[in-house]
Amino acid sequence: MPDPVTVSSELTAPPLSEAQRVVDTFVAPSKTFTDLLRKATFWGPLIIMILVSVGFAYAVQQKVGWDKVYDNILHQSPKGEERFAQMPPDQAANAKATAAKFTGYVAYAYTVPILVITALTTLLVWVTVNFGFAGQAKYGQIYAVNMYATLVMNLKYLLAIVALFAGLAPESFQLQNPVGTNVGYFLSSDAPKALMAFCTHLDLFEIWSVVLGVIGVSIVAKVSRGKAAAAVVGWWVIFILVGVGFAAAS
Repeated sequence: MPDPVTVSSELTAPPLSEAQRVVDTFVAPSKTFTDLLRKATFWGPLIIMILVSVGFAYAVQQKVGWDKVYDNILHQSPKGEERFAQMPPDQAANAKATAAKFTGYVAYAYTVPILVITALTTLLVWVTVNFGFAGQAKYGQIYAVNMYATLVMNLKYLLAIVALFAGLAPESFQLQNPVGTNVGYFLSSDAPKALMAFCTHLDLFEIWSVVLGVIGVSIVAKVSRGKAAAAVVGWWVIFILVGVGFAAAS
């Protein structure tokens, strides 16, 4: 459990600005998460997420193109390729063009599903830590923790933008796994889908984000790091296993 004396002394310190919270998330995360006890806002992470997601989508559009992006996605799904192969050529071309446009729309609106997913995971962690481990967090505090914890994921997409403008081959680009920060990126394309799904989560920035979530939940819920880890890591593992199951079934 966070030291009450330390938390109390930090709460008497001057409030942090959003910019200070963002910086401290990387260099002194306890300061950021303690400041959320004062006010659980998250404008900094939200604005950065929007800017990075739009920048990433623009880079993909300019350097790869949505038609090629969708072709690469389709190549990962033999059943999908077979379905298109069975269509009349003009119908297949129209369907691919529509799907490619939709892929672009989803990429530019990436922030929306992330906010929805964050709301769901926040609810699960909040219920677990409050009712399972006698925590004292408000839902909004856990949500803010998750938003700051996912700040580090923006680094992954900034690296992807750099790679795209540096000349990453469009043929090898995968929208759902754009840069080699995880084990799955380096697996062969014919590796079992379940293994690929699992190894994609063995990601430097995703694990860093989970660790930050544990620190933040421990502070705002006033529970031990072990209990916070049981809630945060536990649900993370469950989501991974569900994803692996769907990948295996497909």
